[in-house]
Amino acid sequence: MKREELLKKFLPLVDFIAAIAGPHCEVVLHDTANVDNSIVAIRNGHVSGRRTGGPLTDLGLKLLQEEAYHTQDILVNYPARTRDGKPLRSSTLFIKDDDGGIAGMLCVNVDLSAALQARKFLDDFLQCAGRGEWEAENSDRACPETMNTSLEELMLTMIGKVAGEINIPPERLSPEEKTCFVRKLNEMGFFLLKGAVAEAAGYLKTSESTIYRYLTKKGELKNERSD
Repeated sequence: MKREELLKKFLPLVDFIAAIAGPHCEVVLHDTANVDNSIVAIRNGHVSGRRTGGPLTDLGLKLLQEEAYHTQDILVNYPARTRDGKPLRSSTLFIKDDDGGIAGMLCVNVDLSAALQARKFLDDFLQCAGRGEWEAENSDRACPETMNTSLEELMLTMIGKVAGEINIPPERLSPEEKTCFVRKLNEMGFFLLKGAVAEAAGYLKTSESTIYRYLTKKGELKNERSD
């Protein structure tokens, strides 16, 4: 079955889940053949601010790069956040073709903002302990996924995560540290995105050819796209 035909079969499911789960539940269908514009259908997009034609998430890219779909069919109830910081509970179904390859992803993102506010009210009212557990356990440091509304935001988010880990201004990075920076981006699937090499070069204040050299230094150039 062709990829397009396979993904079309999931369109009614997108509507079905959104209808029964309500306006706080965003449902997204991704075509993983086009990570820059992977969103082919979305319902309740106001949850994350995304729309049809938006890119895959940072976690989605990482899962593709790691080929996680070979060892699992679903990833459920993991923490995520919108670009403006709303907490989400997210789940992903890998859509596979007849050969076991990845064709797309069906993602469900539940906005927990109202639920957490209600819990805080009850905690305050009843003077219960344990408030803020979700926030503490799923802070930005622990959150594996950010819902970006554009390709540019996605790349900045991914660069920001690596920059936070290394914690050295780009102009002070040594060639070895820049190589490490690029390797970490590659492990996240960053270079699957169109324009990623130029974006990385701009941040690291170096040339695109140098980025390619960092990638090929240890034979890590795998699925990078030429721009």
